[in-house]
Amino acid sequence: MIDVFKYVGLTFLAYLLGSIPFGLVLSSLFSNQDIRHKGSGNIGATNVLRVAGTRLGLLTLFLDVFKGILPVFIAVHLMENPENHWGQAYLSLIAIAAFIGHLYPLYLGLQGGGKGVATAWGCFLILSPASALITLLVFVMMACVSNRASIASLSGAAVLPILIGYTTHSVSFTLCAAIVTTLIVYRHRDNIMRLARGTESTIWGNRP
Repeated sequence: MIDVFKYVGLTFLAYLLGSIPFGLVLSSLFSNQDIRHKGSGNIGATNVLRVAGTRLGLLTLFLDVFKGILPVFIAVHLMENPENHWGQAYLSLIAIAAFIGHLYPLYLGLQGGGKGVATAWGCFLILSPASALITLLVFVMMACVSNRASIASLSGAAVLPILIGYTTHSVSFTLCAAIVTTLIVYRHRDNIMRLARGTESTIWGNRP
């Protein structure tokens, strides 16, 4: 019973940690702005950067990544055999719990969450560091080429399941990555529409 409580409790803790809207908290505290009513209305790091400045944007990015890293890191060190099938399935569950928390935060009534890219990356940095680093390279390259966070995020998400499958050979991790990618694409549906119309916001400057 203690083990069951421990594992179930960590899953719930991962969701609660993922639910913390750091972008909203930081922008409200240090710029007196409700990020939900500025820019794109998203609480993620990109919108915080545009609206509240580079410092708060980078701090939001760090904290959103961290809330993906921490619960998965704890789970790895909590389990006796994280490498076996059930261990990998549980780690995947923890990663999805943290990710879902960011998308549908409890503290905001399950609404108004971010797109989950940074938190997902933090989770996979623990599950498969090599895949996470390659995904980051894809993100940075596409961000530099397109100057649009949405294109960079969608590109990174697209290669994630392939990289996870190739580097880990884990069915659980690959399925987890596929679920994350599907939800990231879904959360970017408005961005995709704006990209099609040519009205998507840029990261830096006003390049069309």
